[in-house]
Parts: sequence; structure tokens; C-alpha cells
Amino acid sequence: MSDARPPLWTRSFTLVWACTFLTFFAAFQLFPTAPLRLRELGADLSESGRFLSVFTLGSSLGALVTGQLGDRIGHRRMMVLASTSFTLIMAAYAWMPARWGFYLLAPLHGAIWSGLLTSTTALLGGLLPEDRRAEGLSWYGLASPGGVIFGPTVGVEIYRLFGFRGMCLGLVLIFTILSALIRRLPADAPRAEERAPFRGPEPSAIRLASVLFFVALSYGALSSFSAQEALWLGMGWPSAFLSCLAIGMVATRLIMGAVGFGERPVRLLPWMLLLAAVGLSVLAFGPGTSPSGALFRHVASGLVYGAGYSMVFTLLNTALLGSVSPQRRGAAFGTFMFAFDAGIGLGSWALGLLMGRYGFQWGWRAGVLAMLCGLPLTMRIARRP
Repeated sequence: MSDARPPLWTRSFTLVWACTFLTFFAAFQLFPTAPLRLRELGADLSESGRFLSVFTLGSSLGALVTGQLGDRIGHRRMMVLASTSFTLIMAAYAWMPARWGFYLLAPLHGAIWSGLLTSTTALLGGLLPEDRRAEGLSWYGLASPGGVIFGPTVGVEIYRLFGFRGMCLGLVLIFTILSALIRRLPADAPRAEERAPFRGPEPSAIRLASVLFFVALSYGALSSFSAQEALWLGMGWPSAFLSCLAIGMVATRLIMGAVGFGERPVRLLPWMLLLAAVGLSVLAFGPGTSPSGALFRHVASGLVYGAGYSMVFTLLNTALLGSVSPQRRGAAFGTFMFAFDAGIGLGSWALGLLMGRYGFQWGWRAGVLAMLCGLPLTMRIARRP
């Protein structure tokens, strides 16, 4: 019997997938190396995490506006504006002479980043068949970890060979290509003259976004400090955790895409959160301070954490698409991004303080505790009809 279901891998879906891959491939060249550049400019360990904190401050607050703005002006148009702006921002980072310049530019960078991500996800929601959303989001979810697999390794190596400026100029080229790809997406549908007013998020979006906040508290510190711990311990593969995190994400999405999610995908949410907490516990409590022992700890932790983390994000996005109207998708994903990036910024700052005073593993342990705080809420969400 032939499969009568509508296809997932249309031309537009493939283009959105490629755009997301390039976005994260570029971003995860910058995120691990910007703290290293700040260390060159005189920052200490705890201060080096502030770049991500101020970046996510801008993206979290900006998402509350850019998500709704994308609903009003069109999601494709918002994506074009954001990707074009990134070429200018990367060029500015390349010649930034002092730490304070990074802290001034990062919030603007984060706000524009929020516009790109919220509009991309909202646009995707209109491309996916309603009865294949979880499956489609799972396959789409390979794009961002695919970028994360290669981004940190490429970024750190370019940084070592050509310096921070050379890496940033490479990102200018990537975002130029990204902008060209976005322009090949279908044009935005004509908008009605009467536009909906800006208003607060729906309760369902707040409930789902709260889970993301607890997950993001640990994730923010991982982006800022995992490579720094690896370098401090003399590991030969500084980006091991972030790259293996992405490998774990890809593996889980491939498995779930083939196996399927069943009629109520959200029932898996508590189990995936627990799996991510187990993975982070390996980094927090596992032995290994020698280069070889630390490498095993980073690789094992990244693989398990990534496997659980990827599905948490997919399941929450699937639930959100089923609970909001198409006209409010940008606003809903803006709420998601506000919670996620607020958690990243707070986690990078607070866990960085713990690491600066007591060592890296104490920061990872606090991250495990933060994730477990979200477990009761995931259990309630999984039980809801």
C-alpha cells in the first residue's frame, strides 16, 4: 500500500533546514571563541561568561517583540533583515578593540538573533502537515545540532590559526550566503490591513516555556565554559562536549524519526528531561581530571545530555504548535525564546560565578539541580489531555 501522507521534504522545508544549519554552524563558532577573545582582552574566567549573558539578555527581551513583529511584517522578511544585519555585526566584532564593546553590541546581536529564530520556527509551522508535526520537527531538529557538531571545532581551529578577526570575517561570508538562501523561500502571504495588537502570551505558551527555562539554566553554562574546562585540563579536543552533544541530538532524532512518537508525543517529555539530567550528571560527578579521563567524561556526558535535550525541545515545540493559532505563532515562539534565553543568560552568569570560586564541576552540579526543578512541571504537562 502506498503512503498517502503529505511529504515532509519539500523544497521549502529543505531550504529552511539548510538556513537553520548555517545559522547554528556560524553561531557556535562565535559562542565558544568570544569568551576566549575576552580572556585575551583581560577578562577573568567568570567575566568571560558575561558575553553570553548579555547576548541572551538581548535575545530574551527582544523575542517578546520580534516574535510578534514577525507576525505583523512577515516571517520571511524578518529573516532577511536579521541575516543581513548579522553580516555587519560580525564585521564589528572582528575589529572590536575592548571588552566593553562586546558587552554593548551583544544585546543588539541577541535581539536580532531572536527575530531570526522565532520567524524561522513560525514559518516552519506553516510548512509542516498537521498530522506529521512531531516527525517533521524531529527531522528539522537535525539542522541545529548538525551546525553545533561542526561549528565549535571549526571555530576554535580557525581561531587558533587565524585569530578571532579571521574567524569573524568567515562568519560575514556565511551570513551573506544565509541571506541569499532565505530570499529563495516563498514570499510572505499578503497581510490584512487590520493588524492584531501586541499582547501578552497565552497561558499554554507560558507553561511550556517554563520547562525550557529550567533546561536553559544549565545549557547556558555549557556553551560558555565546557571548552574552557577542556582547555584548562589540557584536552586535545576542546569542543568535545558541544560536538558530542550535537551527535547525541542527531542520533536521537534519527531514531525517533524512524520509530515514531505515537498519538501523544508529549508523554515522553519527563523521560527525556531525566535523560538530559543523567547526561549532565556525568559531567558534574564523573571522575577524570587527567586529559584522557576528562575527554571520556566530556564525550559521554555530551552524548547522553544531547540525546535527552534534543527531544525536550522537539516535544515542547510540537505541543506549542498544537495550542496556538497560526496568526500567533511568532508571538508564541517569542515567549519560548524569552524563557530559553533568559535561562541561558542567568545560567551562564550564576554558574560562572560558582565555577570561578569553587571549580567547574560545582557549576555543572548546580545545573543538574536546576534541570530537576523542571521535572514536576513536565509530569503535569505529560498528563494533560
